[in-house]
Amino acid sequence: MEGQTTLKGACIIGQSGGPTAVINASAYGAIRAALDAGAITRVYGAAHGIKGVLNDRLYVMDEEDPAELELLRNTPSSELGSCRYKMKDPDRDDTDYKRILEIFKKYDVRYFFYNGGNDSMDTCNKISKYCQKVGYECRVMGIPKTIDNDLYGTDHCPGFGSAAKYIATSCMEVSKDSTVYDTAQITVVEIMGRHAGWLAGSAGLASYFGAGPDLIYLPELDFSMEQFYADVEQVYATKNKVLIAVSEGIHYADGRFVSEAETKTELSFYPYMAAAEDGKTAAECFDENKIGFGDTGKYTPAPQGIVSVEDGKAVVGDIGYSVWVRAAVVVNWKDDSGNILGRNTEEGTDYTFNSDVGWFKAADGYYYYENAVESGGETNSLISGFAAIADAPDGYSLSLDVSAEVIQCAGWTDEDDTPTVTAVWGCTVNHDGTISK
Repeated sequence: MEGQTTLKGACIIGQSGGPTAVINASAYGAIRAALDAGAITRVYGAAHGIKGVLNDRLYVMDEEDPAELELLRNTPSSELGSCRYKMKDPDRDDTDYKRILEIFKKYDVRYFFYNGGNDSMDTCNKISKYCQKVGYECRVMGIPKTIDNDLYGTDHCPGFGSAAKYIATSCMEVSKDSTVYDTAQITVVEIMGRHAGWLAGSAGLASYFGAGPDLIYLPELDFSMEQFYADVEQVYATKNKVLIAVSEGIHYADGRFVSEAETKTELSFYPYMAAAEDGKTAAECFDENKIGFGDTGKYTPAPQGIVSVEDGKAVVGDIGYSVWVRAAVVVNWKDDSGNILGRNTEEGTDYTFNSDVGWFKAADGYYYYENAVESGGETNSLISGFAAIADAPDGYSLSLDVSAEVIQCAGWTDEDDTPTVTAVWGCTVNHDGTISK
């Protein structure tokens, strides 16, 4: 417009909420554009979102190597650091807003980009209105990010597509695993998305490739346990197996979340895997005395989805061989949506962990099974005891995730006949046939 001048000043870019597969790519796009913009005099990255602004912890993006910055396009997690900080209404408490304005003025910040979901967009709205109220000219912009795909005003949100692909792929793998044995089986997969069913619905993509769930339950529709039993029985009677995908946010007609049911009987379908008993109806199979959680501490020597590229030559070729097994155990504080608290947990401080005979923990943090596992065999339970000993942060509970990796026992390197388990994992094969490290 005639007579209008370009607003010049520095900018701050921050990340908020849980990471997605592309949140760093979005950050790079904003950083690169800001660095190239003539109106922006300096580009800052906020350490751990809005908390970085409040604490005056800012990275100077102008001083970073351009080639290093470009690596953000394919870097996982949130490289600038994230947070979950809900700002109060400025009309009730404007302490944070005064501090933000102080930082904006200190660095002459006239542009603020915040990459996140609904709460982050709320933060943008509040800061923008506060700046207008006090007469400080600043352009506040939200960069959409949420795997739930529930951000108002977006057709599809960056991060959702990658999460949908992960869900569909995982369901295909579970589908293959659930048909390994000729015994009857009912498998339930719980999927994130408390109020939006986009992710759970993505499980249907697996069906396009012939290995999807038989039933999908979304939070947009009221859940009926009676209808659920009837649906399962109908599929079970035909296939003798049922694969079910449910959103974590499914709820009854009265609004109660199924996951918050008060009795175990109400929750009896929630365990991820159960072996159905021949001659029993689906409802009987889901009775609390007939179903239990799958044993997450046991592994068979064919986890194709987690075989590393280097190990793949030894394992994929012939899974009839015996294998060595190691497992990674990751313990985090998570909220109801699966978001991880931004601090590490410590064994002995936050929790206790015990494993059965045969497992040992090495200095690299992995748990190794000392004996070779025959094809079709299994290890002793990795998890024989696990309990929280620290008070849980508000809104969080302790979560344990386990992944396993295998190496074929008969594998040798081409150069010097070194066992693959030694070359790759650094383990010693002992005279008694066990491994140590």
